[in-house]
Amino acid sequence: MLRFRKQMIIFVHIFIFATSLMLAFLLVNNMQIQSEWFLGQFFPKALILFIIIKLPIFAFFKQFQGWWRYVSISDLLSIVKASLVSTLVIVSVWVAVAAVEPIRQYVNELFGFSQAVFILDMFATIVLMGGMRMAVRLYHEEFHTEQAGKLKRFLIVGAGNAGESLLRELHRMQVEQYDVIGFIDDDPIKRGVNIHGVPVLGNVEELPKVCKENNIDEIAIAMPSATPTQLRNVVQICEGAKVRFRTVPSVADIASGRFRVSQIRDVEINDLLGREAVQLDLAVIGKYLDDKVILVTGAGGSIGSEMCRQVCHFKPKLLLLVEQTENSLFFIERELRKSFPTVLMEAIICDITDKTRVEQIFDKYKPNVVIHAAAHKHVPLMETNPGEALKNNIVGTRTVANASDKYKAESFVMISTDKAVNPTSIMGSTKRISEMYIQDLDRTSETSFVTVRFGNVLGSNGSVVPIFKNQIAMGGPVTVTHPEMRRYFMTIPEASQLVLQAATMGKGGEIFVLDMGEPVKIVDLAKELITLSGFRPGEDIEIVFSGTRPGEKLFEELSIQGEDMVLTRHPKISIWQKNQPLTREQLREKIDNLIGIADLQNHKQIVSYIKEIVPEYIGDKVNQSSN
Repeated sequence: MLRFRKQMIIFVHIFIFATSLMLAFLLVNNMQIQSEWFLGQFFPKALILFIIIKLPIFAFFKQFQGWWRYVSISDLLSIVKASLVSTLVIVSVWVAVAAVEPIRQYVNELFGFSQAVFILDMFATIVLMGGMRMAVRLYHEEFHTEQAGKLKRFLIVGAGNAGESLLRELHRMQVEQYDVIGFIDDDPIKRGVNIHGVPVLGNVEELPKVCKENNIDEIAIAMPSATPTQLRNVVQICEGAKVRFRTVPSVADIASGRFRVSQIRDVEINDLLGREAVQLDLAVIGKYLDDKVILVTGAGGSIGSEMCRQVCHFKPKLLLLVEQTENSLFFIERELRKSFPTVLMEAIICDITDKTRVEQIFDKYKPNVVIHAAAHKHVPLMETNPGEALKNNIVGTRTVANASDKYKAESFVMISTDKAVNPTSIMGSTKRISEMYIQDLDRTSETSFVTVRFGNVLGSNGSVVPIFKNQIAMGGPVTVTHPEMRRYFMTIPEASQLVLQAATMGKGGEIFVLDMGEPVKIVDLAKELITLSGFRPGEDIEIVFSGTRPGEKLFEELSIQGEDMVLTRHPKISIWQKNQPLTREQLREKIDNLIGIADLQNHKQIVSYIKEIVPEYIGDKVNQSSN
């Protein structure tokens, strides 16, 4: 049938043209079929004229190409235009022919009918054409959908354009999955109004009541421009409702045509904790990265892999993916080659503490920009394996930094952490010592060495979000260390973009600090994840407090304001300024002494050596008080 679809559509149009003209003649003749016009010369001759003129004009307006099951207002407007133009052409031809004196009498005898037929035919064509298309759409939406098992009782939050579009597209689905019960909207004027037969049942504050009374299974938040605060408010209000949350694509995605409103997805924790889009100076970043050899350590990790993705958006001469873990390196290389086929890259297995291997890489490729993201970051694990934290975080940083200096890289950027501020952990203190080392190295190097500090990133390996999700999937309980535990969060792309922006600002020796926004209580994060999963916190999924672990703080310290902070031209980036009390000789001697005891794995001894370099380290006091 589809092979002859166009021919069938043309045949249907000819049939409607004939029917429209027939109705026009009937109306002119008081609905009486008379042989004088029907079987005589009037109707058959006029029909031939009308078809000859209408077919090419309707083809010009693409009336033989549409998909009638998706007919819209724009299609109906095209029918009106085609009918109007056809009528004007027919009347023009009629007048022109009738004006020729020798054939006027012949024309009047041949087509001796009322000229009101022209107008009546136009209106009849519009009605029949539009009605036929609407009938096809109605058939597919109302009578030709299959049910995918039991329908989910659906509630749409937002009775605006996005909500209406979502409802309309849900009705078009081949397989019916949702029974849309109603809308929720804060506009009091809309309360009680029906949209496509679906009522507006109340406002956002009434969500729990509406969900309970109507046994709602899923809620779709149809507010593409909603802020994370607004989304979070909806989720928090529904904390005990035991519903699943969905959302529509963003305004930008819908406008670009990449997504349709009906492509709803689960609400993620990123949606609730996300922030305003980062404003970047792309021209400056492009100048920093374009046609450069970029080396990224820890390329298979959460931050390192995202740094690689961000770099690929520009035009690097060559991207070097340096990673110790072969599986991580395999997957990120595979992803990047598929997503960025024009970017040249090399996947390199390397332990950053191996000086020979690191210098071999630098000697061969001569990288211009080094982004050092490799590190051991898990706080409790580093407390029980302190020597490994020293070797990977300090020795690794020193090895890569020295190679950058020796082979004259233009820029070296180290990814650091908020845990380096007044550190309470082995991990945090090793990052602080690494910061001190590259700051000192910058004083005499041709390479620009800078550090960028930020807090937790959502969804990174080992972070609370994937751990909580796994615990929820297993039926709980969700373990939170302390009811007052708070952390800063930002998305991995945001952090990576700001790292690149900060790197372009660096002249050498700076420690840049990213604005992490407001800290989030971990217990609130757990409750929201449980709610998003369709469960009730404390009822379906328990929350258990396990106590703080070695090296953990209740509150991380990371502010872009204060006496030690200097603002930059970017509102989300500041510079931390603090004098380093040690000379180069003192610093390097103490670092050598510290590394010398790494293999002993003696926590107490390592702590005592750390405090000689980082006197603000208070991990032993915190751990004693928590015990």
